[in-house]
Amino acid sequence: MRTGEEIKNALVRTFAFLTEKVRVQREKRIWADAPLEHFREVFDCARKELGFTMLCTITGVDDAGTMGAIYHMASEDGQVLSIKVSLAKEKPSLKSVTDVFPAADLYERELVDLFGVAVEGLPKGKRYPLPDDWPEGQHPLKKDWQPGQPGRKEETPHA
Repeated sequence: MRTGEEIKNALVRTFAFLTEKVRVQREKRIWADAPLEHFREVFDCARKELGFTMLCTITGVDDAGTMGAIYHMASEDGQVLSIKVSLAKEKPSLKSVTDVFPAADLYERELVDLFGVAVEGLPKGKRYPLPDDWPEGQHPLKKDWQPGQPGRKEETPHA
């Protein structure tokens, strides 16, 4: 089993741009901030070279100034690596990872529905988790979203 520091050092050795962008929170918990243009390279290295073969979840983030996605990956020995990628606030977009982790489909649909992130290469499918009649352009986990914005259907009170 590699230590968190060994994983950090392997990432920085492979990707110089990650210097000062990888931190070991505690043993078995590593965080990395990857630039969008290099995200897939870092992601694939973690999967193929470092043994992070399980995608646990993808977390959407609205940091007020930027949008983001955090890919939480695990190895067989219990290490967890979270790779964060920042996206432009206006028209956030990233590429799907469903080609290597088909189960990413639902997590990426959450990014689309709840945060308004365009996911290139996401296979066609139903919306998730919002209902099909939820108004387009309404993304309830964005910090600037307000209930009752134009286009949002109001609930009918029960009698």
